[in-house]
Amino acid sequence: MNQAQGSRQDAQSLPGCYRHPDRETGIRCTRCERPICPECMISASVGFQCPDCVREANGSAPAAASRPRTIAGGTVAADPRLMTKLLVGVNLALFLVQRSTGDRFTERFELIGQAYVPLLGSVEGIAQGQWYRLLTAMFLHGSYIHILFNMLSLWWIGGPLEAALGRVRYLALYFVSGLAGSALTYLLAEPNTPSLGASGAIFGLFGATAVLMRRLNYDMRPVIALLVINLIFTFSWANIAWQAHIGGLVAGVVVGYAMVHAPRERRTLVQYGTCALVLVVIVGITLLRTVQLT
Repeated sequence: MNQAQGSRQDAQSLPGCYRHPDRETGIRCTRCERPICPECMISASVGFQCPDCVREANGSAPAAASRPRTIAGGTVAADPRLMTKLLVGVNLALFLVQRSTGDRFTERFELIGQAYVPLLGSVEGIAQGQWYRLLTAMFLHGSYIHILFNMLSLWWIGGPLEAALGRVRYLALYFVSGLAGSALTYLLAEPNTPSLGASGAIFGLFGATAVLMRRLNYDMRPVIALLVINLIFTFSWANIAWQAHIGGLVAGVVVGYAMVHAPRERRTLVQYGTCALVLVVIVGITLLRTVQLT
């Protein structure tokens, strides 16, 4: 086959716009995934939407029309950043609690594998059954700079991702990524080394954003450059739990891929089944490390 024939066949393989079938296009609506041509593209917070979905979102569609969905199958919300706002609010509120109560509160809920606590006169940690630390450590921070950078990153990258995935899927991604970062830290870090911060979950959002941008055929260079910069900081600065960053990133890529590439007919099963499998791995890692320490 010569190049001209191959080019013609590639062009013929492109679908036609659902409103203008004679116009071939490689762009799809991020809500209903129908092909749309440049004339029908309406810019959205993530990608482009078709005129029908925009009318539905504005409440002007016929009553019988189906409710618009995000690219991952989630429900399109009136406030696409609500969960991101709540997550930022919870992190800030707990940071204020940390500042007002002192180290006692932080030591009770930070991630630590196993350590002697002089104030309590006992050995405490995840190895002693305090598995809640895998979760609570995700909402604690060690300094004003620490929480400032994490919350700016969460707001900047979390909002568009929440709009693309929908609230429930976005929260599932956030918590699974954060728990994966905590589990890898528990496995690889020294057991008496404390760790805390939302970085594992945020790196998961970075990974999922890269997958989403690839899915939408966006320019990958900005997100890759930002990710590389963050990884350089991860491995060059002292007192950074690189294990949490890598664990969150890997989980974010895996879950993010399932979210945006799951076949429509089995979308929910694939998406939440993947989250469940990652959680099983997290539990396995935690059990393995606990056996090693006890």
